Formats: sequence, structure tokens, C-alpha cells
Amino acid sequence: MRRLTAILLAMPSQAQASGLLSDNLRITSESLGYDLQYRVYLPEGHDELVALPVIYVTDGPSYIGEGRMPRVLDREIAGGRIRPLIAVFVDARDPDDPDTNRRNQQFVCNRDYLRFFSEELVPTIERRYHSAADRDSRVILGVSFGGLNAACFGLMGFETFGGIGMHSPAVHPVPGLLPAYEQVDRLPIRVFLSTGDSYDNTAANRQFRRILEDKGYDLHFREVAGRHNWDNWRPLIDDALRFFFESPER
Repeated sequence: MRRLTAILLAMPSQAQASGLLSDNLRITSESLGYDLQYRVYLPEGHDELVALPVIYVTDGPSYIGEGRMPRVLDREIAGGRIRPLIAVFVDARDPDDPDTNRRNQQFVCNRDYLRFFSEELVPTIERRYHSAADRDSRVILGVSFGGLNAACFGLMGFETFGGIGMHSPAVHPVPGLLPAYEQVDRLPIRVFLSTGDSYDNTAANRQFRRILEDKGYDLHFREVAGRHNWDNWRPLIDDALRFFFESPER
């Protein structure tokens, strides 16, 4: 048994696949009037691949650190469960003063923030990397207020994003959001929505689920035992990735 254990420990792990995570990259936004930074995850073999889908992740440093999302991407791609894809981790903080976080202004259905994505960041990514250039290949993902932002982009930016991913969205800062989804015709988006079962915007997210189901959205909903923290969200990152980017072989 000890020998078998030693052999297994010596074997390379799929979780150690060699995707590449860039350093911080800086971009000047005319729409917002200030600079932002972001990091880009490229799957192994990016230079030989074409038309890769892209997931744009708000609160990028948290998804990298607490969420360990690059490791999840490596593992899921290496295991053949999802297609190779590009991930863009967007930082809401001031690049020159990381203690200044702009997320409370950016994530509340801010049309200038959407314009930054659709007219500045997305074109930059598609010029520099081997990404697809169609809305169905783009997903916006966020947690809490970032989930609210994804919901806003679903309403306001569906011409840019074909999928919205929301971990425990905090929808209360925009009280008209859920009524808007209830009132408009079904939009051409796929939706991932998760929530914990206590102290996690649970009642609002259950209501959001009912609205989306009644409208007939392509929806993947998960409710789990957990509160508003990364112990809840971290294990659900692969669920979102598989929903949007499942490998055709599966």
C-alpha cells in the first residue's frame, strides 16, 4: 500500500496543467475616465488554438485568490470536462491605490461600465488573443455585487454577452432589477445562478429563479448549504464552467 501511495504521489496531477496566468495588464478607459487592470488566463496550447470562448470575471483578484479559479480551469480543461477557454479577471480597484475599490459604483447597472467592456475591454482581448468574436462565446461572471453586475449586463448588454454567471447575486441595490426581468420578453442569454440557504440573499435569489423559470430561460440553478462566503462559492465555480463550456465529447 505504501509503495502504491508513493507511485500515485509521484504521478503528474491534472490539476497541475500548465495554463498561463498573466501579470496585471493596464487599460485606460475613456468610458469611465480612469485606468483599470486585469489579468488573463490562457489555456495550455493557446497559440495553436482558435476561436476560444472567453469568460470575463469581475472581482478578478478574489476569484484568483479565494476562489482559486485558475486551478479549477486547469483541472477542468485537463480532465476534458470543459473546452479550452480564456478567462479575463478584471480588477475593480484603482491600479495606483489598491485600497480604493470602485466596485460599489461599477456594479450597479452602470452603463459606463458596460460600455467599458463592450467597446474597450472585449475588443482589446479579441485583438490580442485567439478568442471567438461572437456574443454566444462570451460569459460575464461575478459574485455578490459582481453577480448583480452580471444580471445588469444580462438586461443591458445581451448584445455583447450570451451568458451570465451569478454566485449569490446581491440584487437589493437595484430594486427594479427583478421586476425588469419579469416584465421584458425572454432575453437571448443562458443563466447560471447559485445561492446559499441562509444569510445569502436567499429569498431574492429564489424569487429570481422563479422569474427566470417562468420566462423559460436556459437556467442552471444551484442552492447549497452555505452562507455569503467563499466556502459557498468556491466549490460552485466548476458548476458554472461546465454549464457554459461543457466539452462536446461529454
